Amino acid sequence: MCLTGLDYFSTLGYQPGIAALAAGLLSPIATIVLVALTLFGALPVYRRVAEESPHGEGSIAMLERLLSFWKGKLFVLTLLGFAATDFLITITLSAADATAHMVENPHLTGTLQGHEVLITLLLIALLGAVFLKGFGEAIGLAVVLVFSYLALNAVVVGNGIWHVAEDPSVVTDWRHALVAERGSIWVMIGVSLVVFPKLALGLSGFETGVAVMPHVEGAPDDDPAKPAARIRGTKKLLTTAAVIMSVFLITSSWITTLLIPQQDFKAGGPANGRALAYLAHENLGSAFGTVYDISTILILWFAGASAMAGLLNLMPRYLPRYGMAPGWARAVRPMVIVFILVAFLVTWLFDANVDKQGGAYATGVLVLITSAAIAVTIAARKAGERGWTIGFGCIAVVFVYTTAVNIAERPDGVKIGACFIAGIMALSLLSRIVRAFELRVTDVNLDPMAARFVRDCAHRTIRFIANQPDTRDEAEYRDKLDQMRADNDMPDSDDIIFVEVTVLDPSEFESGLTVRGEVAHGRYRVLRLESSSVPNALAAMLIHVRDVTDQRPHIYFEWTEGNPLANFLRFFLFGHGEVAPVTREVLREAEPNRARRPHIHVG
Repeated sequence: MCLTGLDYFSTLGYQPGIAALAAGLLSPIATIVLVALTLFGALPVYRRVAEESPHGEGSIAMLERLLSFWKGKLFVLTLLGFAATDFLITITLSAADATAHMVENPHLTGTLQGHEVLITLLLIALLGAVFLKGFGEAIGLAVVLVFSYLALNAVVVGNGIWHVAEDPSVVTDWRHALVAERGSIWVMIGVSLVVFPKLALGLSGFETGVAVMPHVEGAPDDDPAKPAARIRGTKKLLTTAAVIMSVFLITSSWITTLLIPQQDFKAGGPANGRALAYLAHENLGSAFGTVYDISTILILWFAGASAMAGLLNLMPRYLPRYGMAPGWARAVRPMVIVFILVAFLVTWLFDANVDKQGGAYATGVLVLITSAAIAVTIAARKAGERGWTIGFGCIAVVFVYTTAVNIAERPDGVKIGACFIAGIMALSLLSRIVRAFELRVTDVNLDPMAARFVRDCAHRTIRFIANQPDTRDEAEYRDKLDQMRADNDMPDSDDIIFVEVTVLDPSEFESGLTVRGEVAHGRYRVLRLESSSVPNALAAMLIHVRDVTDQRPHIYFEWTEGNPLANFLRFFLFGHGEVAPVTREVLREAEPNRARRPHIHVG
């Protein structure tokens, strides 16, 4: 909970100030709307996500199952772009706000002013160093930071409530000013419903909560496919964090609106982006205020840890599996370095400015929550749960509205998200092209009949004929065999086995290979393979046969007609095309030793 809370609770460092700027005197009412959406919208949605996707893939995995082939991959890459926006901007924005708290501390203003970018870069580098050291250390530090930060916030909020109770006139003045500004209570509620999307940063912790699910301890007897204890633990985590944050959001918004003059929230004002820190200094003295600043700086700096945990859990699950990242992208330390370098670039581009990054952060958060609401609505509908379908559908509509309003008012968020999406798409496409000739079959399994065919040929020359299945009638196999013997001068007496590959989902990159054997028309032995790519399946089968028989098998192809470039694109997108030369290239990469490489014949 503390790891998730780094991202979620740390928004108290800037959320009351953002609420005051966005809603003015209506800030407490708009915050109540946000809390209602948290407890009755985002929380039920993500409790259901935890049930449906208990291994940390989140709503993205739920939506991935709805779409197949390239449509599904492109859709997931788009959502990953917004996830990257959310998590990476969490790292950079939180570090930038930690810098702002540091620079605006009365004791440090003169010394640190003008060095914001450098300080932010140093904080991000330090965060990366913690993750390079180890994940256990990150969680241990999170517990200390979150408990101390919440305790200090409880003191500041409690003191603020005491000041309000001591001087009830501030409540009266606020109520009179609100009535004079907005008129009736219905107008206030209506305006609050319009402005609350600007407070969306207060919803930032839910996607991280399900992303760190693999770190939630389950029970020894948990079913790996449906770990009930882990799901219960994650629901407890999400509920506890949401309740704690809701209490702090409402109370902090209320006291900051009542006790801080509105002009102090504006850019350049002493409460801009640090409303609770302002009250800590004003009401509890410089010493306590400095301690509060230190705690805020530390949790804001380390808020990037929950985002980093989310990135390290999410990206390696998808990109390498799609062939859209190198194999080393599954390793933690290289990916930490990559994410830190990207965070450096974002910090430099936005001058470590919190306000410039706020739109992108809110957009990333809202797009992911909206996608989660849509995913659980579809899941409930498929399960035949009419009540939950209607409930989740209404929540999804609210989040669609919230996202649309946020995008309309701060389009820079979509622009930044689009840059992340374009970057992921471009790098993914490049990686897929570079890795096109990898032997990407994870394992080969022969059924008893297929294993018998291979065993029977093990003491003779093993010859396969690659056949693209058509009608599969007797004439097809007879004509193919006659053609291959004529083209390649094969002896009539040699044993021949036909090999046929059926392409399932060509957008998949890695998959296992199942080989089934059968006798067609009482005389032709056929091995039938199912894979995402014809050349990769054939290469994997040939290497497997070589390994189990200790013989170099021969395989015979006919040339593919047509333009070679067009045929390569067919292979790249649909799994078949230039079969013979691509099979040879896959074998060449997989087996550098020419003396052990299976034979390729093309006639």
